[in-house]
Amino acid sequence: MATFSSYSSFSASGVGRSRRSMTRSFLCAVAILLVHGSSLAAAGGPGYFNYADALHKNLLYFEAQRSGKLPANQRVQWRGDSAVDDGKTQGVDLQGGYYDAGDHVKFGFPMAYSMTMLAWGIVQYKQALSINGELGHALEALRWGTEYFIKAHPEPNVFWTEVGDGASDHDCWQRAEDMTTSRQAYRLDASSPGSDQAGEAAAALAAASLAFKNINPPYAATLLQHARQLFTFADSYRGKYDDSIPNVKAFYESVSGYNDELLWGAVWLHQATGEQYYLDYVINNADSMGGSGWNIKELSWDVKYAGVQILVSKILLEGNDYMPNADVLRKFQNAAEFYLCSLLRKNNGYDNAQLTSGGLLFTRQWNNMQYVTSAALSLVIYSDYLAARGKQLQCPSGLVPPSEMFSLAKSQVDYILGQNPMGMSYMVGYGSYYPKHVHHRGASIVSYKQDPRFVSCKDGYATWYLSAAADPNLVIGAVVGGPDASDHYYDDRTKYEQSEPTISANSPLVGVLARLAGGTSRQRRHPTAGSYVIVHRPLSLGRGPAPYRNSPTPTKALFRANRRSSRQASRRQSYRRRGNASTLLAFQQVITTSWIQNSMIYHRYAVKVTNLSPVMISNVRLRSDRLTGPVYGMDKVPSSYDHYAFPASLNSLSPRQTVSFVYIQPGPQAVFTLASYSISRRTTT
Repeated sequence: MATFSSYSSFSASGVGRSRRSMTRSFLCAVAILLVHGSSLAAAGGPGYFNYADALHKNLLYFEAQRSGKLPANQRVQWRGDSAVDDGKTQGVDLQGGYYDAGDHVKFGFPMAYSMTMLAWGIVQYKQALSINGELGHALEALRWGTEYFIKAHPEPNVFWTEVGDGASDHDCWQRAEDMTTSRQAYRLDASSPGSDQAGEAAAALAAASLAFKNINPPYAATLLQHARQLFTFADSYRGKYDDSIPNVKAFYESVSGYNDELLWGAVWLHQATGEQYYLDYVINNADSMGGSGWNIKELSWDVKYAGVQILVSKILLEGNDYMPNADVLRKFQNAAEFYLCSLLRKNNGYDNAQLTSGGLLFTRQWNNMQYVTSAALSLVIYSDYLAARGKQLQCPSGLVPPSEMFSLAKSQVDYILGQNPMGMSYMVGYGSYYPKHVHHRGASIVSYKQDPRFVSCKDGYATWYLSAAADPNLVIGAVVGGPDASDHYYDDRTKYEQSEPTISANSPLVGVLARLAGGTSRQRRHPTAGSYVIVHRPLSLGRGPAPYRNSPTPTKALFRANRRSSRQASRRQSYRRRGNASTLLAFQQVITTSWIQNSMIYHRYAVKVTNLSPVMISNVRLRSDRLTGPVYGMDKVPSSYDHYAFPASLNSLSPRQTVSFVYIQPGPQAVFTLASYSISRRTTT
């Protein structure tokens, strides 16, 4: 997918290009949730998030994105070999590398950025990865990318930057194993330069050399050799890669230009080699290339200034305050701290990052999670830099301790894993409630191992893309684009702005999850975290629900009680007799968010209704009591004051099927009871 990028220093309104030349916004007050599992509690367990498990799953996603001949130790078994002939028609071996998102183009620019961010996390948190048993998998994921870049760099001044055609690929919905679209390869050279692409590839290989330095020194040396040559190529023959390869502009346009990638490559080469030449390059070009001047609010596949500024700040924080040109380095540090203070919303109200009401950093509608994960990695790394020196972040609003930076990063990861108004894990396969209709070709089409029949472009769209069924293959660990600015997510593969995952979003998360996992596999979450109360209370329709009184500060005892009642309820199999049918619906109510308006406290309630009976029921009508606000996800029954029905598409509920709706009102929750229903002819015993 073509994710786009913009930033305030270059455009007040934001600059962006996207595939199909449009970005659709889907903003509304609430969303209908159709789930078959529990909400927040199940996403990470009540009061817990298993960061080690999330780390394990996150790394599996890279295996799902592999192109080329798969290795014998491939763990994602529904995938097979694909694009094994890439580059052959042009006399070069370009097998391998990664598909960038839910499609099958190998875009070198975001792939290189992803490998840089993956390597940064490995370098910074190698010990934590090792303790959690994931260092080997992380290095394998990194090497799958770096091996491809070595192949793509057959000569000092040549780099193959793309394989496949975005336009034809996006007109086709096929498995990678069936691919019939163009595999045209595009190269950069002295006459067709691409300083941004070559500079990013240099950064990726230099950072990777640090990751392999003490594990495989010969390989690290090979990576460093290619990094040096690519940086020289990028600097000697300057130009934007999308000017040399115009067809990439609609997908990954380099809006920021190439200066940030030249500085990024140089600072990583300085980290890898310790050579003064590369640091002098950064210092001498600080002003002319914008590294010390641009105040940026994002770190992304397009914009690397914040990353450069953080790495330069590390040099100062390591005790080099009085080195020559330290005053120039401090300019970089000031810019780095602008970025971090913006994320913390401590720039005195000036250029602060946007935060949703649910607490998510929000940069833009299209694949917002990629900016969240890069921000989280920046925060944890810089907080560790400061903590190691006993220093604090200097923001216009005052000093910020490293612990506060760490807490913000953790809150973003917790949001991704399920601590959010939707109660959904945005990492596929983590918890029990996560996206089931991912914008991902391989996930949405039955595996060729299960059904080897060829899937054409047209058949893929007709049969699989528009299918209402859940994905037949679970793309475990994929972090989808995420919710909109109102914290709402639509589990629909056609809404690719939200439902498409990218390696750009997953790669920074590896280091953050390793840092959060530390030396243990389960991390306690404070029971008062978040702005909601968890209530799991299946209610007998015969007696009606017991009232629940909200407490502004839920206690540990309340959370323990809720966990016990949830476990007990999941095993309860009691039914009331009504006529000739055994029926019981379980109700679970959750306050997903709260806010103050006109001096009144409003709550958004999500109600989950589960058919616990052994029969299929239909024409369900619920009676409401104490309902004072609007309902979303149910229809008011005509000529009725307090009766509601589910939409026609949800007319029948199978045994154990769950459906949800939402309502908003001030004060305590409403009460819903069964008014009427019918027993379907189809039953389950």
